[in-house]
Amino acid sequence: MSNTEREKELRQVQMLGLKLPTDPRWANLAEKELEEILTDHAYCEQKAATSCISLIQGYPEKTEMVKELAPIVTEEWGHFRMVLHEMEKRGLQLGRQRKDEYVNKLLQFQKKGGSREERLLEKLLTCALIEARSCERFRLLSLHIKDEALRGWYHKFMVAEAGHYRLFIDLAKRYNNEALVRQRWNEYLEREAQIMKELELRGDRMH
Repeated sequence: MSNTEREKELRQVQMLGLKLPTDPRWANLAEKELEEILTDHAYCEQKAATSCISLIQGYPEKTEMVKELAPIVTEEWGHFRMVLHEMEKRGLQLGRQRKDEYVNKLLQFQKKGGSREERLLEKLLTCALIEARSCERFRLLSLHIKDEALRGWYHKFMVAEAGHYRLFIDLAKRYNNEALVRQRWNEYLEREAQIMKELELRGDRMH
């Protein structure tokens, strides 16, 4: 990758607020382990739907949030089915769900205890960050893998994840002081960059 391309990637990452771009080798590694990365992708979509359901169940009084998240549940489950269909089309098998070290490390960073409102902020920012990193990685796949059909396919996921990222940030600001959201979001971004440095670069993981 040239210096110009690296600068462009960094600008795109910064637009999502992320502090550290994915190692450019990741997309090539992922393409070499297509069955594995699609398996992980499928479970990520499933867990995204489950996270939205959990927020709705935990905060049913947040009527605006419930209204916003309900269609996301359907969309994320639709994405799960899209990945399954793509795997079937390519003669690939859905493997077992694996431990998601990236998400687990983010969950460990959440502040424990506190009020229900404070816990909601932690959950919303965690979801926003997962969507932002997913968006960045789908963008890499849409640009750098050799399979032209998959490039277009991943572009659609990139657009969807960008919208979900913005939604979670907007919801966090709707239910919390904006200055507090901004401060805590920056703390999450700093921690996420550290996590990215700590994790082994693997082509069989979306994160």
